[in-house]
Amino acid sequence: MLRLLAEVEGYEANSSVLQSALASFGHTMSRDSVHTELAWLAEQGLITSTPMVTIVVAKLTARGLDAAQGHATVPGVKRPGPGA
Repeated sequence: MLRLLAEVEGYEANSSVLQSALASFGHTMSRDSVHTELAWLAEQGLITSTPMVTIVVAKLTARGLDAAQGHATVPGVKRPGPGA
């Protein structure tokens, strides 16, 4: 999710868009699972999250961008591989 957010303009996307993008990469998740993951990422300070009626808007933080690019190590977040 961090890498997806790092690639979009404004570093921001809603949970529906993230769910669809993850599915296109073969990571099928329920909306509830996406919301749970976003809540955890927010607790770690990697994103900010704004709950709306049925979605959550996620915005990457500077720390989240560092983690997505492999410049920071965060327990529980896999570092990107070479060339990623």
